Amino acid sequence: MQNSEIVLVGGSGKTGGRILKRLEQRGLNVRAALRSSARPFDWEDRSTWHGALQGASSAYVAFQPDLAVAWAADAIGALAKVAIECGLDHIVLLSGRGEDGALRSEAALETSGIDTTILRASWFCQNFSEGAFLEQILAGRLQLPAGDIREPFIDADDIADAAVAALTEPRCRNKFYELTGPRALTFREAVGEIAAAAGRPIEYEQVSMADFTGGLAAAGLPQVLIDLLEELFGQVLDGRNSGVMSGVADILGRPATDFSHYARRTAATGIWSA
Repeated sequence: MQNSEIVLVGGSGKTGGRILKRLEQRGLNVRAALRSSARPFDWEDRSTWHGALQGASSAYVAFQPDLAVAWAADAIGALAKVAIECGLDHIVLLSGRGEDGALRSEAALETSGIDTTILRASWFCQNFSEGAFLEQILAGRLQLPAGDIREPFIDADDIADAAVAALTEPRCRNKFYELTGPRALTFREAVGEIAAAAGRPIEYEQVSMADFTGGLAAAGLPQVLIDLLEELFGQVLDGRNSGVMSGVADILGRPATDFSHYARRTAATGIWSA
């Protein structure tokens, strides 16, 4: 691996940045492929793909905006073709649980002929601290169209560790790992644990899908993102993904990080301070 280059497509996101740091700490030859990188990569401009992948031997791929969008599977299949043309022999794909679009994208990659590792992850813990939910958490009330369905939230650090293993250990090739946390919680329970760790009141309120999407529109979010969130909340939070899976232990040989540990660790950074 020392003489091979790893390219991270989406190397600045919740997982990509963590993976980049870990691989650099190992002294491996790695670079991020972004719109702003020296060799730019843009999902919507396929003319950038060849230059971004050229010279690499393997890639980690985190699709934007989400594998649920209609054109994702076609893009993943096309990317795999370009990767093979550029001499890559392995792609690690970050996928999502319970998404029909994600399953189509996985199939497009697995039938391309390139060695594949699928990391199918549950909802990230970090959505509460680095993503879309943070503003509401800081305001003291999270409002989502999710009721009593439980979700085994996964720590992005566990995903990053799994990706590093997949990129550097041949045993992980042509395998599938379903990555979840060790315990399933409702969103209300998750917010309660965050409030306890942060030491201040934070409430959870279930709202209707209409109120949720209306609020997003009022906040100025593009309609394409509103439609995507509506599809995700409507599809993946119907109970199909409540089961706890063993993927973290299978690939890393250790238990997945519990949500309470994530909450305490994150609260200690002060990110949730009022």
